[in-house]
Amino acid sequence: MRILHTMLRVGDLQKSIDFYTNILGMQLIRQQDYPDGNFTLAFLGYGDERRNTVLELTYNWGVSQYDLGNGFGHIAIAVDDVYAATEKARAQGAKILRDAGPMNAGTTIIAFLEDPDGYQIELLNDRWTEE
Repeated sequence: MRILHTMLRVGDLQKSIDFYTNILGMQLIRQQDYPDGNFTLAFLGYGDERRNTVLELTYNWGVSQYDLGNGFGHIAIAVDDVYAATEKARAQGAKILRDAGPMNAGTTIIAFLEDPDGYQIELLNDRWTEE
């Protein structure tokens, strides 16, 4: 078993695709309209779906905003350098919620961004490449 994808509902599909591809470096893997259901799905990620977990963006036609609720936490993205990735995201207009620095009560370097729909994205060093 493995995790296939995480789904987020988005209010502006192209704006969200631009955020995840241009700021976070994902690739648009596939996108399809479903006219009978009035929605579009876009799958993004850092590699082939057969071997990597991906992000599914769901755009329900005509819905431009969602209540995020208080149960969702964040999506974590591994980067080579949290400080550099945060500054690059800032330069590209991303909303920075927490600048890069050590986490509370720990030493792991993290940062938080917000995507166009208000979902929080955590940046942290890829611990699996540090070993």
